[in-house]
Amino acid sequence: MALEHPITADELRKHSSPENCWLVVNGVVWDLGDFAPEHPGGAAVIHKYAGQDASAVYNSIHAPSLIQNELEASKRIGKIDESSMGPGPDVSETKTPASPSTAKNGGGRRRPLLTLLSSHDFEKAASENLSDKAWAFFSSAATDCITKEANAAFFGRMWLRPRVLRNVRDISTKTKMLGNDVSLPLFVSPTAMVRLAHPDGETVIAKGCSKSGIPHTISTNASYPMADITSCADTTFFFQLYVNKDRAASEKLLKQAEQCGMRAVFVTVDQPTPAKREADERVKADAVALTPTPNGAVATNDSRGGGLGRTMAGYIDSTTNWEDIKWLRSVTRLPIVLKGVQTAQDAIRAVEHGVDGLLIGNHGGRSLDTSTPAILVLLELQLNCPEIFKHIEVYIDGGIRRGTDIFKAVCLGAKAVGMGRPFLYAANYGPEGVEHLIEIMRDEFETTMRMMGCTDLSQLHPGLLNTWELSRMVPRLTDAPQHLRGPQSKL
Repeated sequence: MALEHPITADELRKHSSPENCWLVVNGVVWDLGDFAPEHPGGAAVIHKYAGQDASAVYNSIHAPSLIQNELEASKRIGKIDESSMGPGPDVSETKTPASPSTAKNGGGRRRPLLTLLSSHDFEKAASENLSDKAWAFFSSAATDCITKEANAAFFGRMWLRPRVLRNVRDISTKTKMLGNDVSLPLFVSPTAMVRLAHPDGETVIAKGCSKSGIPHTISTNASYPMADITSCADTTFFFQLYVNKDRAASEKLLKQAEQCGMRAVFVTVDQPTPAKREADERVKADAVALTPTPNGAVATNDSRGGGLGRTMAGYIDSTTNWEDIKWLRSVTRLPIVLKGVQTAQDAIRAVEHGVDGLLIGNHGGRSLDTSTPAILVLLELQLNCPEIFKHIEVYIDGGIRRGTDIFKAVCLGAKAVGMGRPFLYAANYGPEGVEHLIEIMRDEFETTMRMMGCTDLSQLHPGLLNTWELSRMVPRLTDAPQHLRGPQSKL
């Protein structure tokens, strides 16, 4: 292969028209003339920087590796001669949401990380510091936000029944998820567009999880390429899949997931159609939010508003059904977890269809408002088909904010719990913020275990809870299979 000759600034400027369009991105000159009309964000932004160094603009929106992954090698002209370049273009309009120019309050000043003592503190700090669009997208939920609020509130309607006079000096919080060792029954639920919280996007969460032994579930709509995320940290990764109308696109993603070392695929089943999230719709999408994800999801502003959740979801296949589990089994070797199961009946069907796990949840209240709070669904399984936990791994997310919440979920049969929004808010502080949040949750959970007289997760069971108030709300099944009913529940 011939060595590339350095491209001078004078040579670069000769290619500054829409028909003859060269740009510099991170020291490399690319020919974007043919690509510009196909750019999901429009050709105008590429033409604006023709013949210039567009690195700052590009890096404020895209993952560094995206351009080399998306463009053919023939479009690479060569390296720029840095000594011939002057200052780059002004990119003040495209700074990331975490920058002082777009912080909501305080001129970009954040509360010191070590002053944050709970997941609630991270949320408060994010409300003060994230851009208006980032806060609207992350914090919003469906219509009146009733389910979002109930997800958290219903944990407080179960009471703990501590056992005393037990030696609790040494405890273990270790467990497994689908055979993978984890240090705490906690994982990161999939969240889209983490770049709205931090310029380094999902890599921030991955690095924070790596030091803490916590699994990270990567969203189909992640703002960084899958390989960039998995290669930056040594931790357990899962992949969340929205089934695409173009099944070939989903199959391609699943192959990538296997190649990137994912340990399971979490298939979202609770959002066959975009939800109405009014707070997200009311704030117009900015330059960062309008950037297509590496997997091709594109947000827009239209006559209905600027909802990222709605406009990015147009590719989701609303025909997906139970029969498609056969298709999933045929195109991936990864264990399959159904994400968004909300009734005991569907949990039973999941067992009958041979999936490897199910995630109880309602998309954090972001899909269907007034759907059942997640912890109440977990209680529904415990009351109607308690033996199900011996046949399949069950997880839960939605409303977990305290170590006591983790404890209660594990008592009711959950193998582990997921948290979504708190990790988005922690990502605003970089990997150190993610680590700090995990250690807060670990400390609260360990404290709860000691206070409850428990030294190992195997000692957690429903009898440690008073669920009387919530048990009255649980419908009783008459058609649960006998082998899943088990003996009379301790509840």
